[in-house]
Amino acid sequence: MKTVWTLACLFFCTGSVCLAAVLESPNGQLSLTFDVKNVADREKCPVYSVSFKGKPLLGESRLGFDLMDGSVMADNYDIQSITSASHDSIWKPVYGERSAIRDTYNQMTVVLSGQKPPLHTLTLVFRCYDAGVALRYEIPKSRSRHSIEIEKENTEFKFLADHTAWCVTSAQGKYERKAISQMGSGVERPLTLKVDDGRYVAIAEAGLVDYARTKLALSHERPYCIVTELSGKVFSSLPLTTPWRVVMVAESPGKLLENNDIILNLNAPCEITDTSWIKPGKVIREVTLTTQGGKACVDFAVKHNLQYVEFDAGWYGHEYGDASDARTVSVDPKRSPGPLDLQGVIRYANERDIGIILYVNRRALEPQIDDLLPLYSQWGIKGLKYGFVRVGSQKWTSWLHEAVRKAAEYRLMVDVHDEYRPTGYSRTYPNFMTQEGIGGDETSPSNQQTLTILFTRMLAGAADNTICYYDSRVSRNASHAYQLAKAVCLYSPWQFLYWYDRPSASRPDRGGAGGQKGTIGDEPELEFFDHVPTVWDDTKVIHGSIGEYAVIARRSQENWFIGAMNSGEPRKLLVPLDFLEAKKQYVAHVYFDDPTVETRTHVGIRRFRVNANTVLRVSMTAKGGQAIRIVPATTEDHYPLYSDPL
Repeated sequence: MKTVWTLACLFFCTGSVCLAAVLESPNGQLSLTFDVKNVADREKCPVYSVSFKGKPLLGESRLGFDLMDGSVMADNYDIQSITSASHDSIWKPVYGERSAIRDTYNQMTVVLSGQKPPLHTLTLVFRCYDAGVALRYEIPKSRSRHSIEIEKENTEFKFLADHTAWCVTSAQGKYERKAISQMGSGVERPLTLKVDDGRYVAIAEAGLVDYARTKLALSHERPYCIVTELSGKVFSSLPLTTPWRVVMVAESPGKLLENNDIILNLNAPCEITDTSWIKPGKVIREVTLTTQGGKACVDFAVKHNLQYVEFDAGWYGHEYGDASDARTVSVDPKRSPGPLDLQGVIRYANERDIGIILYVNRRALEPQIDDLLPLYSQWGIKGLKYGFVRVGSQKWTSWLHEAVRKAAEYRLMVDVHDEYRPTGYSRTYPNFMTQEGIGGDETSPSNQQTLTILFTRMLAGAADNTICYYDSRVSRNASHAYQLAKAVCLYSPWQFLYWYDRPSASRPDRGGAGGQKGTIGDEPELEFFDHVPTVWDDTKVIHGSIGEYAVIARRSQENWFIGAMNSGEPRKLLVPLDFLEAKKQYVAHVYFDDPTVETRTHVGIRRFRVNANTVLRVSMTAKGGQAIRIVPATTEDHYPLYSDPL
């Protein structure tokens, strides 16, 4: 990694009057201006503004805090110093949406000194990336102050008009399209806004580890102004460095999604020396909580190229019962009659190179975690799903990230449920595989909702969407080809498939309805799930409109996978394959909705040759989609060249 120190900002002064400090992105398209001036009812207040391609994006947005002692870190500041730097490096994540990530930005650090008692000193750090701008506060220790208690953080995002925003007030809630003036309070981040046809913005948070979570609210003081809203007070010894406040900027929703690495870049590098035990993969949930069901899932995983089996709630008793002991295997009789020889299933799985994941509710985790982690490591499990974790306050934010670090000590991977939304900590601790914080398939989202989530929630990072396949909600809300596409479009290093389904060899009388319903069949298109990976070497968003449609292409080694999802009306989209290697022949395996196919799922399959000059015509019904697997052709392949078969 290389850091190059340069004059990345310009600070203009006339005599003793300072006019502005300007910071630009490496490509020069984004510009952040900092100043200290009188704004609204505040005097000598630190403010910043942002422009994109020469056009104002954010007006003068105020910065500062209200403290518990009644003082304000916001007014009557003078600039003590400004320093600048530039950074450009490439780092390789343990896994991700691409195999190499460029981290390039220009940075400006402003030290402010208070001019009225209690004479607070405050440092502001600004970064300009090509993908957006970020800022955070640093509060130093002083002779008179060794700790701080923050009542409110007052970081503003002052827009210039009443733009459209896609709002939700709970991590798994339903998104609504609102004007800024109607958004209210308690709005989740990332918050995606449309400024105009050529400019989209997302307000996000990065590097949240030991601080209260931020949500967003409409300011009652200034029009079209959004302000941070902490989920509780912050108590800290000094010095204190806050999480990053991020404003992502792009010309389309798809570019916002392509540029979501900015969140990872704003986190510390990996702290785990040996990451060889951290392995992404596909997961099937074991719902019968029986030995037979567990071994059936292991056999299914081996046959269908899945890597993990997860034992869900109930394996150690009633998950909401404080008396349930997660150190023991004692199946909740309301969920299953058993029997469950969990140790036997773990041995059976490990012999077949299938990992076992255990669900543990926070009621057991909070008092028992220091006993559970070494015990589970001895049992030979590979990871945990932390259930119903508490989020929001500084206390529980800190507890959760410590729980991830503790798991790493025992080489255990982690999936966090339910309301937690990521801020990039998986870069620092990549055993933090995925998290919910999404209105996934368990909530029966409409296609419009999922296609809104794709360009809002997914900007923050991986999401455990709990993909269903045979459940009736698939036919009711969408289509099966659309469900296949989710495995490409909705990124998660641990991708749960067949959420409400089970192998036919499992017990039919528990964990779902008996008979064919809920039982995984042998439909030919399941080969797509068999082949699709969960992490990628490259990602391209080919088409994207919030709530309407998306086409995303992802590469794993030489193979490409495309997911196409649709909502609202039938649609035909052109998909150029110019990302393929030139002068090389490939075979495309296309999985599409076809009501004439006589299976439960009505998915047709067509295969043909394509190359970098091919332009696919992807046709989708109003609730449909397509999934496409493209692999290098071999001499044994005898498929025709693409000729618009769809």
